[in-house]
Amino acid sequence: MTTVLLSLGSNVQPRRYLHAAVTALRERFGALRVSPAYRTAAVGFDGPAFLNNAVAIDTDLPLQELDDWLHALEDAHGRDRSGPRFSDRTLDIDVVFYGDLVVEGPGHLRIPRPELKHAFVLKPLADIAPDFIDPVSGLDLATLWRAHT
Repeated sequence: MTTVLLSLGSNVQPRRYLHAAVTALRERFGALRVSPAYRTAAVGFDGPAFLNNAVAIDTDLPLQELDDWLHALEDAHGRDRSGPRFSDRTLDIDVVFYGDLVVEGPGHLRIPRPELKHAFVLKPLADIAPDFIDPVSGLDLATLWRAHT
């Protein structure tokens, strides 16, 4: 089993969609670690604030299958991919870490996610997995969070 750390966000009925995502993740993967949700300003566009949280799962799904499953979950909850990259979202789920794997494409899939630099990604991850080691920096998430603040 591989430990996977996910970043979740929503700024359209965010409590509803984050709750629905956590419920679906729990049904598919069993026991989860779930961070508190944090309210953050939209990044890259003017829009309502987001709620962001993080979820840790353990899975034996290969990365691409997991990413496809998460995209289907987003789509099932009204995710509209037809607009600009930075726009309102019912549900956004990103694989930030997939064990100690480092992926640089092709396509959109990059692990660890570059968004790790943002507090709205890093803080919830540090809440649920403070001892998780970032395979790029070699530092644990608690240390990365302390350096961020």
